Amino acid sequence: MNQPLRLGLTGGIGSGKSTVAGMLAEYGAAIIDSDAISRATTAVGGVALPAIEAAFGSQMIGMDGALDRATMRQLVFSDPSARQRLEAIVHPLISHEVDRQASLGVEQGKKFLVFDVPLLVESGARWRSKVDRVLVVDCPAQTQIERVMVRSGLTSEEVQRVIDAQASREARLSAADIVIYNGSGVSLSTLHESVENVVTSLGL
Repeated sequence: MNQPLRLGLTGGIGSGKSTVAGMLAEYGAAIIDSDAISRATTAVGGVALPAIEAAFGSQMIGMDGALDRATMRQLVFSDPSARQRLEAIVHPLISHEVDRQASLGVEQGKKFLVFDVPLLVESGARWRSKVDRVLVVDCPAQTQIERVMVRSGLTSEEVQRVIDAQASREARLSAADIVIYNGSGVSLSTLHESVENVVTSLGL
């Protein structure tokens, strides 16, 4: 069986990465959303919850039965080792589910696999080794701020803090094999043309 191309998709918050992922799906890609997988591990019934409760205590599980994200954020902020302990629980579970979904995409005969990974560049070799090409959705920081403020109600300062915590625009671009520009003046139809051009150039 021929192995499909494995494309890593990333971009800063508000870049339009999820929109591009949806367009790639239209061309026959299997979309493997690492963020959605991560959230599912700590949602109600999530596979990470028993180990998290054992490691951190029952106060980390909210009344709804999901991870109490606010309480965990406070702990991680005050105790840096807590992040490492949490990641040691969650990352193997995420990797297992990513591999399962990738195998399913191969079995279904998908034309290519898109690994939607917001922190692909930040993860270094851990993710880069899993993909054949890295596609970065790029836009200026001011565009990111404006988009996220509209959709989330956050202030510009709050959005800027999120941007500052992510890889720099320059770091993402230097890691890219392919770049799709999605600045404020780019229409959905133009973005779709850019996605089509990428798919065509990759022979997909």
